[in-house]
Amino acid sequence: MRLKFIRCLIIAVCLSLVAGPALLARDAKDAVKQSDKASKVFQEIMATPDKAIPMSVLDKAQCIAVFPQVLKAGFIVGGRGGRGVASCRNENGWSDPAYFDLKGGSVGFQIGAQATDFVLLFIGDDGMSSLLKSKFELGGDASVAAGPVGRQAGASTDLRLDAKILSYSRSKGLFAGLELKGAVISLDDSDMKATYGDDARAEDVLKGKKPGPPTVKVYPNTLARYSKTRK
Repeated sequence: MRLKFIRCLIIAVCLSLVAGPALLARDAKDAVKQSDKASKVFQEIMATPDKAIPMSVLDKAQCIAVFPQVLKAGFIVGGRGGRGVASCRNENGWSDPAYFDLKGGSVGFQIGAQATDFVLLFIGDDGMSSLLKSKFELGGDASVAAGPVGRQAGASTDLRLDAKILSYSRSKGLFAGLELKGAVISLDDSDMKATYGDDARAEDVLKGKKPGPPTVKVYPNTLARYSKTRK
């Protein structure tokens, strides 16, 4: 009986040694895809300046997160929401991406049957501090408001910038500010470890202390095309 247990243990260890690198490789490829998707969404949104995020607002953002194709089920019946990446300004420009999950929340009639893209602008160091937590709630742990779009960047923008986070959504081709409350954002450990190693911390990545491989730099490079203002 004891010999059988030892054999089973050896087999389990061998399987883990084989499966481990395969899972890591899969997560590494997924991390690259997440950065590519976020880059594409941001470029598409900014392609129409009079309907996109105003440059004056973009330049005030300390960090920018993009969550492509968040599913309706994640908000309505508690199913899985979506995943995305975030990058923050530092002395050298935009940091390599950190990986996050977005779940829960309620945004009413603005969420249709199709998937929705979300863009979050984190204003100032207070906004950035939210991303350094393992988990935080929009509207709970961090104040959030609908961000101005296109030519809306007027006097009211100053009031909106009192919020730590400005939120936007794109569904069925329509891009607009959205007061997204109740959604929970948490660190995606699997993609973080696959990209930056087992000891990866969001703080080190977002502050530019932990660089990633060239394959994930497409997202920060895209942000730099639209806002080069450094910290």
